[in-house]
Amino acid sequence: MAEKISVAGAGLVGSLLAIYLRKRGYDVDVFESRTDMRRDTISAGRSINLALSDRGIKALEEVGIMNDIREIAIPMHGRYLHNADGSNAFQPYGQKGQFINSVSRGELNKKLMSLAESAGAKIHFNKKIESINWKTNEMIFSDNTSHSCDVIFGADGAYSATRLQHMLHHNKFQYNQYYIDYGYKELSIPAGPGNSFLIEKNALHIWPRGNYMMIALPNIDGSFTCTLFFPFEGNPSFDSLNTNESVIAFFKEHFSDAFELMPTLTEDFNTNPISSLVTVKCYPWIRENKFALIGDAAHAMVPFFGQGMNCGFEDCSVLNELIETFNGDWKEILPAYQHLRKPDGDAICDMALTNFIEMRDRVADPKFLLQKKIEAEFTKRHPDKWRPAYSLVTFSPEVRYSDALKQGTHQEEIMKKIMSVENIEDIWDSHEVENKILQNLVS
Repeated sequence: MAEKISVAGAGLVGSLLAIYLRKRGYDVDVFESRTDMRRDTISAGRSINLALSDRGIKALEEVGIMNDIREIAIPMHGRYLHNADGSNAFQPYGQKGQFINSVSRGELNKKLMSLAESAGAKIHFNKKIESINWKTNEMIFSDNTSHSCDVIFGADGAYSATRLQHMLHHNKFQYNQYYIDYGYKELSIPAGPGNSFLIEKNALHIWPRGNYMMIALPNIDGSFTCTLFFPFEGNPSFDSLNTNESVIAFFKEHFSDAFELMPTLTEDFNTNPISSLVTVKCYPWIRENKFALIGDAAHAMVPFFGQGMNCGFEDCSVLNELIETFNGDWKEILPAYQHLRKPDGDAICDMALTNFIEMRDRVADPKFLLQKKIEAEFTKRHPDKWRPAYSLVTFSPEVRYSDALKQGTHQEEIMKKIMSVENIEDIWDSHEVENKILQNLVS
């Protein structure tokens, strides 16, 4: 049984993985390239608030820390739409009682690091990886120090240094990196008097505008973290909004209700960086019995299904089960981990890209809203036969992402046929439509 384990990256997944491994009795060192965010002010404007859902919650509960995390989480029961015509609509995420949770990335990361240290993990900061000696399994850092161990986990994010070292010294490494033509910028809606919430607290707010959108997630201090997803170029785009006057005019016209609540809009717009959105797929994730990629280092995805963190946490949970199954034999554990998680990582990466179109455009389309109404009614009548793809991903941790993709694709094909039925707007809740869906499911 390998005893000494190193984790590259003290982010969300690296910190949680350290907790899992410590609870199994391993000697765990975590190496983080940045300074300790608990002691130094982290730069604002680079973080999309996170949506913690059932897969992530399952992992946090397994190591007994979910109660700690609930203290910094706000339930969101659905999407609150702010339409271009000034109207509003609320779309529940799932059945009654189902919700996702808004969590600040920074606050969650700080808490997980402290819990990892409490569990006995040693976190070393300002340790930038320069190279890895694969013969000795030794990480060499930019400060000329090094550390060797039995197993290394690369949990160092979408731009992983450990993945780069793995890639450079592997003659058949497959790597795919895809950027969408959109970036994001963090903005904010401050709290009202007495830390009150100026818009609905328990919802994920969306301003869908076809070619772009803004979202807002609540924080425990009464503020909202807003994120503008916007084209890099064209009109409108980040390129075209290049003066305070153009920013103000644009927001007044297209996000008028939000604009009234954003007193620091131009300051935020000028100060906070534009960040890019990337999908990363790669293979293999492992190297013999001594190295594995995990979290974003293995499968970075765009944030539009809210599953990046949840998927990474689920990686940790699956790995933990395999450690139990194979009694700590890494020769068995790592290939099984890769075999199980690679198809699921690919599946949720693809689903996240697809969901961008739904969030920015389709959620405001009356025909799409009718489709969702039909699916919800059919699910209520036949919960054993139909679960929407969103529910499969978000509220069904027992269903693999790859299976959710297959089932969701099949159901979408059926709904295309249903939505083409004549007078569907008038007969959507009829037995005729119900039977047609049942027939398609059987066929």
